[in-house]
Amino acid sequence: MLTPYNVISDAPALPLEFVPVVASPTAAQLPDDVRGRILIDVIHDGAHIPAEFQVDANGHDIPFEQYREHYWLERDWGASLVAESVCRHLGVPGYHRVNIARVLMDFGRFPGLTQRDAQHLDRYAINYPFSELLGFTQKRKVLSALYDPISVGADKVVRGTITKIAIHTYDRQNRSGTVRPDVSICTQPDSYNADSELPFGVFDPMYPDVLAEYTADRVLRDRISLTFEKSGYRAAHNYPYTLPDGSIEVRSQVWAFFRFLRRRYEDVYPENALRSGHQLVWRMLCDTNLRSTSSEALRSFLYMYRRPPGGREAAFIAAQLAYEHIQGFLNADHAALVLGYRQSPERLSSLGLEVRKDLVYRFDATGTVPLEPKPEAADAIGKVLARAVYTYLDEDKGLIPGGVGSTSRRLPRTDEFPDDHGD
Repeated sequence: MLTPYNVISDAPALPLEFVPVVASPTAAQLPDDVRGRILIDVIHDGAHIPAEFQVDANGHDIPFEQYREHYWLERDWGASLVAESVCRHLGVPGYHRVNIARVLMDFGRFPGLTQRDAQHLDRYAINYPFSELLGFTQKRKVLSALYDPISVGADKVVRGTITKIAIHTYDRQNRSGTVRPDVSICTQPDSYNADSELPFGVFDPMYPDVLAEYTADRVLRDRISLTFEKSGYRAAHNYPYTLPDGSIEVRSQVWAFFRFLRRRYEDVYPENALRSGHQLVWRMLCDTNLRSTSSEALRSFLYMYRRPPGGREAAFIAAQLAYEHIQGFLNADHAALVLGYRQSPERLSSLGLEVRKDLVYRFDATGTVPLEPKPEAADAIGKVLARAVYTYLDEDKGLIPGGVGSTSRRLPRTDEFPDDHGD
């Protein structure tokens, strides 16, 4: 169990944890190959701050009162309850939870420091006020000891997944005072929503901008929306905000496309699979967490025409030639490859579901101080989501043998490659 709202845990805890869930006796009966490829995760309902980050840059204790309001505001109260319910009713064996308190670190953002009064979509992984309270060495360790292990674990569990749903909870109302919908389904990156393209310098320019139009099958998005509406919950899409560019949903889409492209490329050019220049390029393309120094150096060499690090001139020239060859492969059959991925059953559907906090948690009269969970309400919402996902898999995808939409279709095999982790 997570700690209460007024307690921060400094006891040892895994940054990313699999939380097992016992299926309900009436849980959906999913085939094993389908059940094993559904991922439910919660990244903002953690309560753990390691003791070494509860002291400031000068070694003085940071009292809970100094960041209590930020902790209350940042945590997705009740998200784990909804995730548990979804798994219980869908028959999925459990969900993955980030145990680190969001007030310290937000894995749904790119590495960096969040400034005071930063807007929701302008934040980085190390959150305020810890972005000001911690020293340089501590901030580096937040990323190396917490962010990076979560990245490695998330990469492993996302591989082979076809449906990934992140459970979040958001505030009852906007700053203007208008009440938010009961749930909101987020499937579009913020940059694409604003400019119909992704910004230069974040992901590799080889990534087709059109793929950023949505991060999940729109049929899945609409099936979830319809099921909630029919169950009496008001549902919205990408409101009151879209997905941050640094969210797992966006990062995983870029990562998944480049793995798809790698499979197609190496089907045609198997002799290039083990060449060091190509491996450098694939590692760079899949460095969507922007944590690899060697990948950053290669990006600088390729796009900013800077000198390569000493002694690596030959390696970077080989990588440049490999990059140009891969890019030529994509450009030669761009429409077919992009459309093929866009419509492929291999494509990962990754979305975020926002649930209004007050529906699953009770707060004080100010709406600020969390008091106690509402497990029955959370279970009702999770049950609706489970029903929506099952209906999508059955009627819309035809993946349930003997079901309403049963067909002969089966999920594709997931080809494994070595881990694409940077240094």
